Amino acid sequence: MDFLWSIYAWVIFGTCVFGAFIAALLLPGKDRRRRWISASGRAIFAMTGVKATICGLEKIPTSQCIVVANHASYLDGIILNALLPPRFGFVIKSEMSKIPVAKFLFQRIGSEFVERFEISGSIRDARRLLKVAKSGESLAFFPEGTFLLRPGLNHFRAGAFAAAINSKLPIVPIVIFGSRYILPAERLMPRHGHIRIEVLNPIEPSNSTFKNSKDLAELTRQRILTILDEPDLLSQIV
Repeated sequence: MDFLWSIYAWVIFGTCVFGAFIAALLLPGKDRRRRWISASGRAIFAMTGVKATICGLEKIPTSQCIVVANHASYLDGIILNALLPPRFGFVIKSEMSKIPVAKFLFQRIGSEFVERFEISGSIRDARRLLKVAKSGESLAFFPEGTFLLRPGLNHFRAGAFAAAINSKLPIVPIVIFGSRYILPAERLMPRHGHIRIEVLNPIEPSNSTFKNSKDLAELTRQRILTILDEPDLLSQIV
């Protein structure tokens, strides 16, 4: 039964992605495309019977902000697209741009690809993201950069927090539960489960004493750790 559900889930996923691709190709306007792809994400969860809920949605400012979330699965981007207001541009690792369908969809909804390994590319990306933030765009980051098979919260890269400080934008921490169980790293067949995200209180860099992005990143990381039922991977480094 679990195997049959997994096959069914992949069929639903492929069907919804195909519909999102056609909509991203034909629909005019980034806002319309974002709303359609957000609806496609919700349809995936509804049609597969995966309960997806969000707590604390009212804590997200109606004005421009930067959302950061823990990263545990390839599902995380779909989850945030489905459950957050459809006004965020997603910041995604550059490896995803090598997948043509993913690259096309993300570009059509205003997402940004960033380099994780090359220093020169990372510096260039940081400047570009700062320009995007200052242009009035709300952004969503996975500051760990990638996810691991073992549970836990890893180091946060500074890009999101540098953009927040320089643009004087609030950071909104978000905790994702359940995605690692449903589709962890190195697993092909998804499992049926429950997805929940919890929005924490915003952190206002402009009203604080933060001098640098590393301090803001660590405060945000500790806020997420207090809610996330997973270990601190940095404390396990010997």
